[in-house]
Amino acid sequence: MSDIKVTNLRKNFGAVEVLKDINLDIRSGEFVIFVGPSGCGKSTLLRCISGLERISGGALEIGGRVVNNVPASKRGIAMVFQSYALYPHMSVRENMAYSMKLRRAPKTEIEVRVADAARKLQLAPYLDRYPRELSGGQRQRVAIGRAIVRDPQVFLFDEPLSNLDAALRVATRLEIARLKESLPQTTMVYVTHDQVEAMTLADRIVVLNAGRVEQVGTPEELYERPQSLFVAGFIGSPKMNLLKAEDGTTTGIRPEDINLGSGPHRGKVAYVEYLGADSYAFLDIGQDELLTVRQTRSETPQVGDVVSYDYPVERVHRFDAQGMRVN
Repeated sequence: MSDIKVTNLRKNFGAVEVLKDINLDIRSGEFVIFVGPSGCGKSTLLRCISGLERISGGALEIGGRVVNNVPASKRGIAMVFQSYALYPHMSVRENMAYSMKLRRAPKTEIEVRVADAARKLQLAPYLDRYPRELSGGQRQRVAIGRAIVRDPQVFLFDEPLSNLDAALRVATRLEIARLKESLPQTTMVYVTHDQVEAMTLADRIVVLNAGRVEQVGTPEELYERPQSLFVAGFIGSPKMNLLKAEDGTTTGIRPEDINLGSGPHRGKVAYVEYLGADSYAFLDIGQDELLTVRQTRSETPQVGDVVSYDYPVERVHRFDAQGMRVN
């Protein structure tokens, strides 16, 4: 078993409480992603699970065993960081085998595991190369391969793609998706600030805000039924339009759910972003923020146009004055 149970977990740095009564149940074999703004505590929570940070209160279990006081090396986890941390004087093969050599594993076992990891990550042609001879995406795959050969119960990823350019992020994200399919019994916990990574890779997403869990759910649940204004405004790119009423309540509507050309509402096009197949029109409707409307290329209005718009009532999200969902 490789399930993770977090109960009333707290983490303080001096007088500053960074994590506040975190409760989570991560099922064995699940791919869970932590997201949230900078400083929300997502990387700290990952480091607490790994054992790199000692928790200040609560309980942490991995595979049914309380690990509060168990050192990182004894928790059955492997961690992949945003920096590759490869040994430059070692080949890819030697980097991937190093942890097993330290444990004095049999040579044949090391060879089999390295070959298997290289196959999973499409690294077999590069086993005799050195890190300086690899691209950034290949180096990150070597770092992941080094973790695989340890055969951990749990993989922890701390923003592993943040140092890669856009094209390499896409390619390496696909490699991680394939890796998860090839290791269905292994639990994976992943921290990212990239919503595309979260929405495409996760079985469930944990949204953190100011050291607390705001909502846990599948990507579809978070997108279609955010339980708070914070989640509504955080999940989605571009973010949900949030229209304030005089009584303090808020109406939310996704940019793709707004239809231009007819309806009771009117706005003036202040700005247009052209993105190829899609475009975003930003309408001045007299609120503090512009209304974002997602349109196909052929339907995009021009800056300065006054347009009518409407949206289906069943696509509206409503939040009370305290910022909590009411429908």
